[in-house]
Amino acid sequence: MSVAPPAPAAGVAPIVLAYSGGLDTSFLVPWLTERERRPVITVTVDTGGIDAAAARTLRERALALGALAHHQVDARAAYFEQVLRFLIMGNVRRGGLYPLCVGAERVMQAQTIARMARTLGSDLVAHGCTAAGNDQVRFEVALRTLAPDLTVLAPVRDEGLRREQELEYLRARGLPVPPSGARYSINRGLWGVTIGGRETLTSAGSLPEEAWLLTRGAFDAARPEERLVLSFAAGRPVALDGVARSPVELIEALEARAAPFGIGRGIHLGDTILGTKGRVAFEAPAAEVLLSAHRELEKLVLTARQQRTKELLAQPYGDLVHEGQLLDPVCRDIEALLLSSQQRVSGEVRLLLHTGAVFVEGVSSPYSLMAASRGVYGEAAGEWSAADALGFSRILALPGMFHARAGGDAAPGAEG
Repeated sequence: MSVAPPAPAAGVAPIVLAYSGGLDTSFLVPWLTERERRPVITVTVDTGGIDAAAARTLRERALALGALAHHQVDARAAYFEQVLRFLIMGNVRRGGLYPLCVGAERVMQAQTIARMARTLGSDLVAHGCTAAGNDQVRFEVALRTLAPDLTVLAPVRDEGLRREQELEYLRARGLPVPPSGARYSINRGLWGVTIGGRETLTSAGSLPEEAWLLTRGAFDAARPEERLVLSFAAGRPVALDGVARSPVELIEALEARAAPFGIGRGIHLGDTILGTKGRVAFEAPAAEVLLSAHRELEKLVLTARQQRTKELLAQPYGDLVHEGQLLDPVCRDIEALLLSSQQRVSGEVRLLLHTGAVFVEGVSSPYSLMAASRGVYGEAAGEWSAADALGFSRILALPGMFHARAGGDAAPGAEG
């Protein structure tokens, strides 16, 4: 029989809790109600990975835990427009590997929580982040930037609460205990999944096959290859196999197609916001396909200098997003360059999906710089003659010649 927490004082403004349905935020519903003597309203911000059944479960559990009300906000389209489209345009991968599956959406979630607090007339918001992770920084930087007048509660971090204490608290009161994922912490969003567990606490091992969520069993047996065509317009994915789709629909469809092949599975080792080394497993099938396709289309339509300049800014942009600094005005400056660079990134990319990888078979665009030349690489000169090529080679060699001459260096193999 469940034991309800004490009723909050009448007329008191509610605490708006960022609610994921995991152990920490489930524990906070009754704990905050009891400790603060205020009603708790839970808010789940859907940035991907929550289907109708999961949404229903989240709501039922929140209310059973004692929440005054529960709200779910669909922020998937806004998440794409505010964050993901720029990660695609910048071909952003942290450490050259990880496509920022989870974490990039925290600013979106903080924005929604702050807006909900204003709507409900509340001065208190809460989250369930710990002292050891990145999310506490992302949430609080965003919340303090957007709404510095709000008070932010983080009891799991500030009270040093442990999972065992939270479980004991819920069980003692007969309150529902969410599936803890047993050994693993799983976060899911539109851009992929991250998985943390005992194996990721060190640098040496991998996850067992049963720990993977989207790609489990993908390597047990080879699947028949599959081909698809992605269409882009000004750097935005707009169609799959010739069928126009919204970005959210396209990303979700790609995840369903690519995940059974094990595409986008990896383990990222890198630097946390706090300065320590951290490790996380991830599954990002749609991100892997889209970033691979977009990168190759850019190679066809952008000049070499455009590509190099974009690369110089894409890494710091990814770092800012990772650190929860998306609201910094420098991000708007970088996004302006990214948008300008994408004006001709339109065309089709033909891809082959096979077990463990995506292969770009070909790209085409009305803005192809390859088609614009009358020359054929390795076969025939175009806008230049053989004499032009000889002269160009001689001029290109001049700096090296001058350096060697100034130092008295002899060419390799030359006699004094």
